[in-house]
Amino acid sequence: MTAGVDTPDPRGRTGLDRHGRDLTGNPRVRIHDVEVLSCNWYILRNTTFDYQHSDGQWTREQRETYDRGNGATILLYDTTHGTVLLTCQFRLPAYVNGHPDGMLLETAAGLLDGDTPEAAIRREVQEETGHHIGTVQPVFQVYMSPGSVTERLHFFAAPYDRAVPPAAGHGVAAEGEDISTVEIPFTQALAMIRTGEIADAKTIMLLQWAALDGPFRRH
Repeated sequence: MTAGVDTPDPRGRTGLDRHGRDLTGNPRVRIHDVEVLSCNWYILRNTTFDYQHSDGQWTREQRETYDRGNGATILLYDTTHGTVLLTCQFRLPAYVNGHPDGMLLETAAGLLDGDTPEAAIRREVQEETGHHIGTVQPVFQVYMSPGSVTERLHFFAAPYDRAVPPAAGHGVAAEGEDISTVEIPFTQALAMIRTGEIADAKTIMLLQWAALDGPFRRH
């Protein structure tokens, strides 16, 4: 009996080995087997499949995929004062892979957890920054690391009101979150990409969008 397959995993899930077996969108791909390697919280699978190359030859391949669910992120901006509101929190994976202290400046973000992308990002903004936002603008949807991670991230942008004192934010303590907010002039944030002080991919993408096609673009 395997947790997540025959018996419930820590999150009560079963049948996790069925994911992807019924895909038919690409006739050059035939799923052969799906093995669940880990499902402690997120899901690590090893998928065996047959792939037809451009020369017509078929080969059997294996790939590991990490399924953490889909997520959403948002750029909070104030065009009147020329600022953006970012979060700062410790990221262990970045710390163990060369970041000096693991404290990353980021746009507010989180997993959908069963909500729509817009509902999820409103929840995350409130939890992480304490702000309540109005109309949100969808920007784009992106696969952030398609070679190994299944996540599709929904990008948004919305103004925030710096004159309104935020409610309690700083993340969910029960989930180990300890988040602070940092208000930065937009031009400084762009410069921090060049210096490496902002090194988070989703944040860089939203800042560059804001400069090229968003609220800070130059007409």
